[in-house]
Amino acid sequence: MGRILNFASGPAMLPLPVLEKAREEMLDYRGSGMSVMEMSHRGRIFDGIIKAAEANLRQLLGISDDYAVLFLPGGASQQFALVPLNLAIPGRAADFVDTGHWAGKARREAEIVGPVRVAWSGREANYLAAPRPADPAFAPDASYAYLCSNETIGGVRIAEFPRPPSPLVADMSSDLLSRAVEVDRFGLIFAGAQKNLGPSGLGVVIIRRDLAARAPDSLNLFFRYRTHIPEPSLYNTPNTWAVYIFKLITDWVADRGGVPALEETNEAKAELLYRRLDSSPFWRPLAQKDSRSRMNVTWRLANPELEDKFVREAKAAGMDGLKGHRSVGGLRASVYNAFPLEGVGVLVDFMGDFEKRNG
Repeated sequence: MGRILNFASGPAMLPLPVLEKAREEMLDYRGSGMSVMEMSHRGRIFDGIIKAAEANLRQLLGISDDYAVLFLPGGASQQFALVPLNLAIPGRAADFVDTGHWAGKARREAEIVGPVRVAWSGREANYLAAPRPADPAFAPDASYAYLCSNETIGGVRIAEFPRPPSPLVADMSSDLLSRAVEVDRFGLIFAGAQKNLGPSGLGVVIIRRDLAARAPDSLNLFFRYRTHIPEPSLYNTPNTWAVYIFKLITDWVADRGGVPALEETNEAKAELLYRRLDSSPFWRPLAQKDSRSRMNVTWRLANPELEDKFVREAKAAGMDGLKGHRSVGGLRASVYNAFPLEGVGVLVDFMGDFEKRNG
């Protein structure tokens, strides 16, 4: 069976060398006689895995000791709730940058906990634009400021991050490790793993230690970030297999030259695909040019009736996951870190042929 080119938004392609290594070690991890999925999360072997996973992320992003790195269950959607539960200050609103579906979902969770202000909204642009750094009107006394760095549905990204007066919280589920980030500009960064970091079901949290102390004593212990810091990520049994895959993926990132090398490749992939989309009125790219995502490229066809045909023929040619999100339709190609540049070339060639036959 041949592997397809998986353009899905997540769970997404994992690096092939990572899958091969996991296959090699699945039944017997390095002579232990058992799988990582079978061993104690408090044993010496897994202790080495989780510590190496954390050390890899710290090295790749330059994370200082002022921050804790946590591997938590539930992915990003759980963090939508945990952020306000831990960081909201009574009587103060949280500022939100409303860039689309995922920022909106997080905002609704925050509204259950306390007041929320929308500091900037892309609604009038149909969520196909992202703000410039000076655009959001942040309040000086907000509990925190929240944004989603890359919206997978509209295909927009925040190219340059703002500097709010309150701690900045960022959902980087779809672009963490895809580009350089100054971690010390943020109070908290989180990401679901299933796009660039590993399998689904794992949430990665990078939190400034002083912010973790905000959690009220009335909050259940498990839901407090500070509960998970003294013995990192081991308050309960973590998703040991997902942490192991995360460790292999961060090894792979380091071997490829780190984040700068991946960023260069990601720019090349996006440029190649957007060049095709901009080449003819047959294609209608959606996101505004200065807001275009490098991870999730969205478009329509001038004749929308051809979109289902495009998806069917692409799948028959070994390319899956090109149908747009169910809430907006259209077409979408997600080209995360593990997606090969050559695979984008295959799609672009197919698009050229499809236009010749249907234009």
